[in-house]
Amino acid sequence: MFLKLGSVDTLVVSSAEAASEIMKTHDLIFCDRPNSKVNKKLLYDFRDVSVAPYGEYWRQMRSICVLQLLSNKRVQDFRVVREEETALLVKKIKERSPEAVNLSELFMTLTNDIASRAAFGRKYSEGEGGEKFRKLMKEFVGILGGFDFGTFLPSLAWIDKLSGLEAKVERVAKEMDGFLEGVVEEHLDSSNTIVENEKREDFVDVLLGIYKQNMDGFSIDRDGIKALILDIFAGGTDTTYTVLEWAMTELLRHPTAMNKLQNEAREIAKAKSEIVSEDELDKMHYLKAVVKETLRLHPPIPLLVPRQARQHVKVMGYDVGAGTMVITNGWAIGRDPEIWEDAEEFKPERFLNSDIDFKGQDFRLIPFGSGRRGCPGISFAMATNELVLANVVRNFDWQLPNGAKGADLDMTECTGLTIHRKVPLFAVATPNDF
Repeated sequence: MFLKLGSVDTLVVSSAEAASEIMKTHDLIFCDRPNSKVNKKLLYDFRDVSVAPYGEYWRQMRSICVLQLLSNKRVQDFRVVREEETALLVKKIKERSPEAVNLSELFMTLTNDIASRAAFGRKYSEGEGGEKFRKLMKEFVGILGGFDFGTFLPSLAWIDKLSGLEAKVERVAKEMDGFLEGVVEEHLDSSNTIVENEKREDFVDVLLGIYKQNMDGFSIDRDGIKALILDIFAGGTDTTYTVLEWAMTELLRHPTAMNKLQNEAREIAKAKSEIVSEDELDKMHYLKAVVKETLRLHPPIPLLVPRQARQHVKVMGYDVGAGTMVITNGWAIGRDPEIWEDAEEFKPERFLNSDIDFKGQDFRLIPFGSGRRGCPGISFAMATNELVLANVVRNFDWQLPNGAKGADLDMTECTGLTIHRKVPLFAVATPNDF
């Protein structure tokens, strides 16, 4: 579907076939990003990887992400972090039983802590400073998911100033830079005092190493470091906790699915330890089906980050001009009745004997995009989602507060770059006696 969003020619893609044309057949043509005044300000003049223009700088930054920060080895290095934080989550829930717990808040804190320890080497969720950082990150993501007149209707850019958006962007960018600059300085100071191999390298350590050594002839500056860390942190918290929140929502609405997942987790993990370990996750086929079904119905970013055509091209017989912005509607593809039987129903079983995956090779399920612009952090995010969900259902029996039924759950979505529940998810946990 072609639209005119202000002065911007826009193509909205809402089918798996069209998505394949954009992200596979013509991936190189559609691998650029639209120019956004807000993104330019928040992300250090496009010095990150998610919205940087296609070119040598972007290729180098993505290479750093894939090979240095989010490689399989690096993901495994942080396994102990994920397991420690998951064990802490289980402990928190046990301590609050039999009172209802705010799962939305707990999941947000958990993913924030895991991402903080991986990116910065320590948590930033506790105390007054932690609350300030969470609020700042929420504002940051909210602005990224919003609309600005300056990008789509330059002649009306004055409205952004009048509405206060311009001032808000300036403030958030300044405060975020102050925080990230402090993190970088802290790491530079510690690198002079900590013996090599005495601590686990976090993402800032790795990037500062590249910064100091001019690795492979590519020079990354401090703004590039801050932009890349911001990319990874924002992508690794908001999207991950969204998946957990909606997965538990659907399981509470569908007790049969909840029971199947609990039985699987309890049978495979049994009473070996306090928590399910990552070693046991590959045996949990129903768990993986639940995660896939959650991603199908509730993709964390329902409208994938827009792409832009670098030149004129024909897509499915239609002319698409250079500079056209392309928005892929992953939410619509995941609920397409031409692809999915009972498309609006939560049925994890549909994936048990299916080879459909979410890693970008099958365009029926593309919550993380595909091709050159696909998300490089899938493995890290999924390791967290599967581990946390397995432990939450294995260690507790769940019910809604005050005898409410699953059908009573408010399913209203809170719109933005990512789609959360508008109303936080509260549930009552009863510890399982093994």
